[in-house]
Amino acid sequence: MKAIADRIKEINWDNFTEQMHANGYAVLPKLITPTECEVLKETYADPNNFRKTVVMERYRFGLGAYKYFRYPLPQIIQDLRKEIYPALAGIANEWFQQLGLKTVFPSAHEELLAQCHQAGQEQATVLILRYGKGGFNTLHQDLYGEIFFPMQLVVMLSELEEDYSGGEFVLTQQVPRAQSKAIVLQPSKGDVLVFTTNFKPQKGARGFYRVNMKHGVSEVHSGERYTLGVIFHDAIS
Repeated sequence: MKAIADRIKEINWDNFTEQMHANGYAVLPKLITPTECEVLKETYADPNNFRKTVVMERYRFGLGAYKYFRYPLPQIIQDLRKEIYPALAGIANEWFQQLGLKTVFPSAHEELLAQCHQAGQEQATVLILRYGKGGFNTLHQDLYGEIFFPMQLVVMLSELEEDYSGGEFVLTQQVPRAQSKAIVLQPSKGDVLVFTTNFKPQKGARGFYRVNMKHGVSEVHSGERYTLGVIFHDAIS
């Protein structure tokens, strides 16, 4: 089995970049193996892996629960964040330049984390989510602090129609002075969905403008749906 770093090197980054610019999201099929998915799912049962548990209905976030990992992260998560970040940073910098924003993201993930820590953001933001029958997640954005990276990952750990039904991943695009557009995705087990945390640039007649995006999960009809959420910046709490 190839290491995650080698699998990431084999991605068609030109095609991926085109999709991100056009849509604000792209799917990397089968980047994570079935065995790795099962190992990650098993971490959910051990409270020693996590710093915080959030029961969504308490905060009207939805129905289900998610847990934030504590540092140090499992090695596969650490490798995934470190190895995929540089390619995403290049796209992020292009987006910010197109929108006239002054932020420039460093080329190495360690440097981004150093910026977070200087701003008092030192807590891990990687989380694992579990939804049972009736579970869902309301539309939201994952920002966590003043320092944030504008893209994130969702790794599908369960297989649609085998482990669960329903539970589609939902993205919305809010174009200025227009109705929102809904995008519904159904990634397979082992797929990695990359998408914007907050917004994407869109080219118009007068240059680029900002399209705000949110994400969520529709209602699970049966079974259990596990996903790994990989955010690249750290949080204050």
